[in-house]
Amino acid sequence: MDLRGRTALITGSAVRVGRQICLELAERGANIVINYRTSAQAASELVAEIKRLGPDALAIQGDVSRSADVARIAEESTRRFGQIDVLVNNASIYPRTPFAQLTEAQWDESIAVNLKGPFLCCQTFGSRMAEGDGGVIVNISDWAVFRPYADYLPYLTAKGGIITLTKALARELAPKVRVNVIVPGPIQPPGDLTDAERQEAAAGTLVGHWGNPGDIAKAVAFLVEGSDFITGAVLSVDGGRLIA
Repeated sequence: MDLRGRTALITGSAVRVGRQICLELAERGANIVINYRTSAQAASELVAEIKRLGPDALAIQGDVSRSADVARIAEESTRRFGQIDVLVNNASIYPRTPFAQLTEAQWDESIAVNLKGPFLCCQTFGSRMAEGDGGVIVNISDWAVFRPYADYLPYLTAKGGIITLTKALARELAPKVRVNVIVPGPIQPPGDLTDAERQEAAAGTLVGHWGNPGDIAKAVAFLVEGSDFITGAVLSVDGGRLIA
């Protein structure tokens, strides 16, 4: 798919990795729908930055774990741009949830945002793509679903479900919609990591350093533009962390 003149919707995209995905796709000529939940100022600034690059952009507030919000996002984005050609399910939460203190509410919230939200967006936009001119969906998982670490059980369970969701949807939405998943490794350290923990994560890769949001953004662009013969694929962008 050539992104020039197309429209891409990226969830959770006002800051961090999502922001970089928006800029990467905009630089390739795509109009951008920025979805955010609370980062209104950052979303507004990103709209302006994308418009300076040339494409159009629209920011829409919404919680993707709520079907009513997803329906509204679809209505507003379609009214502005028509069909959404690319969906990137980037919205995510990453709370530390030690097993001994894990509550039902914490479990429900993580599953809702990290798994239900991508499903709702895929169901809404993927169905429209399949009925229309086709499209591309890129989901975001996590390398740790293959080598789980402690204290993040609901997050990792949801992100593992994203891989199964991707493969199943690749079948459900074929042949007009391609669905793939990116599995990031150490990309952008959380603010609560100590220097020792950051160094340990870097040392755990084969390349010996952290990645950055641009690595994920370029991988998204590749899955959209690089080949129309890739679907149901799991692309690791982890510096070799899985095999180190």
